[in-house]
Amino acid sequence: MLLLVVYTFNFIDRQIIGILAIPIKADLGLSDSQLGLMGGLAFALFYTGLGIPIAMLADRFSRTWIMTIALALWSAMTAVCGLANSFWQIFMARLGVGVGEAGGVAPAYSLIADYFPPHQRARALAVYSFGIPIGGALGIVFGGVIAHTIDWRTAFFIVGIAGILLAPVFRLLVKEPPRGGFDNKPRSATPPRLGEVFRTLAGKPSFWLISLAASCSSMMGYGLFFWLPSFFVRSFGLSLLDASLTFGTILLIGGLAGIWGGGWLADRLGPDNRRSYLTIPSWAWLAILPLQLVATLTPSLTLCFFVSLVPTALGLVWLGPVVTTIQHMVRPDMRATASAIFLFINNLLGIGLGTWALGALSDALTASYAEHALRYSIVAGSGLYLLASVLGFLAARRVVRDLDAD
Repeated sequence: MLLLVVYTFNFIDRQIIGILAIPIKADLGLSDSQLGLMGGLAFALFYTGLGIPIAMLADRFSRTWIMTIALALWSAMTAVCGLANSFWQIFMARLGVGVGEAGGVAPAYSLIADYFPPHQRARALAVYSFGIPIGGALGIVFGGVIAHTIDWRTAFFIVGIAGILLAPVFRLLVKEPPRGGFDNKPRSATPPRLGEVFRTLAGKPSFWLISLAASCSSMMGYGLFFWLPSFFVRSFGLSLLDASLTFGTILLIGGLAGIWGGGWLADRLGPDNRRSYLTIPSWAWLAILPLQLVATLTPSLTLCFFVSLVPTALGLVWLGPVVTTIQHMVRPDMRATASAIFLFINNLLGIGLGTWALGALSDALTASYAEHALRYSIVAGSGLYLLASVLGFLAARRVVRDLDAD
């Protein structure tokens, strides 16, 4: 449960910037492109770059200690965001958040794989991934309420200090399990080097295909996490507070349903048909495109709200099945590093490019569509879900051979 709590804080600190972008833009005089860089690339640069070396440490040393230090660091840097007075100051503070969060997820994936046997891992990883919609919704709603009643700086201070206080509690209560206790895969006598992990994954095409598929989905997923509050303000005329409550509700309800549904289906179908681990998210991605277009283009806020619940759910179905597949693809002493390589690809493209690309496209379309430019930016980007589906089905064709390969 504490792993879920820490992941919730991870996403509160990561996603609070989405709702605070509105007052930050007004206060610091930023463009949509700058907001996209601040919310995406600033975080992704060090989050992805440091994830692999930190994961290698997690495959050798205490995963719980690494996560404790990471939690304290990213929380402290979140608080520092509240001190920024210019674009570059908040950009650098977000870099610091990325440095801390680089040690938060891959070690947790490895811990969960050692807490649960293979036939329960997709659901266990799905429950852990509840931190995405819970943390994202709390960050958006909490940030909106505090920014509305006090100011955006106070929101950063409060969530940052809360995470710092949680860090020692996490270290005291979360135990380090034996590595590979539920698995038959052998462990090496010495910890694997990065080159050995890359060589293992190099012979598994499904790993690279599903990493790219998830990245296409994440480009839109993270982009929508960041930009939908602004979309509700600009295209539907909602207040900051109403936009935070609207999107927070969509993310919480849709996100929980999608993540649990994906994990449940994967544990139910995967042991008998291992291709299901990748066909489940591929069908989900394929179904998103028409629903996302309806939700984005409708002039009705009510219709937009209810339709948005479904693509939000479908967009997070992949987490349990895909992460489980990666845990099963390598030896137990490689899991954190393999997860970090996957996260490097997924987050560098998803966070680093997705948020910025939607903002830059919105800037380019402003002359033609004014306050609705963001709407058509989202429409154009939704085609990425179709690409994700194609790559996912290609990965599913090879995944059984790759799971059986050494």
